Amino acid sequence: MKKIIYSLILISFITLFSGCLVSERIEYSINLDTPTSGNVEVNLFNIKSDAIGAREFEDDKKNLFEFALKDKNLVIQLGTEGKFLTHRSLSVENNQLNAKVFYNFKDITKVDGIRFEDGFYYLTMALDDSLISTNGELIISKEYKRILWDKNYKQLKFEMYSSGFDNNTFKGLASFYNKN
Repeated sequence: MKKIIYSLILISFITLFSGCLVSERIEYSINLDTPTSGNVEVNLFNIKSDAIGAREFEDDKKNLFEFALKDKNLVIQLGTEGKFLTHRSLSVENNQLNAKVFYNFKDITKVDGIRFEDGFYYLTMALDDSLISTNGELIISKEYKRILWDKNYKQLKFEMYSSGFDNNTFKGLASFYNKN
């Protein structure tokens, strides 16, 4: 379940590629205009490739630097998922490649894993998921973790570490990023 939740979260940007791109951690900030619509800011930190061969690594670079960063088809694809992309960018800080993505939504259930029922927003995660922080209330049961926010919250925030991220063996992408 851990990998399923993380995959859902990364669908906004990273999992649209060949599946070999991973980030060390991810931050979500969901700003609500109404109880079920608003905008999202997703920040991905230390994006790397877990490609084994040179061809896979070249595919990852192409998918990230051409498709994710520039291709209009990504905008169309996300739109069909109820995510209306308004901004996407990459930056390098401390020799790490980071991404920033903004999108609007009209249905909160289109925001990766978030649900709204009975006056509460919630995100369900596996017990071994690594939650770094949240402005909601964390509840842990025998089967899962759940972040809860009541309907009065106008901003839902959480940050997670990536499962299986290996900073030493994954290939860095910062040196390949050309801002032009």
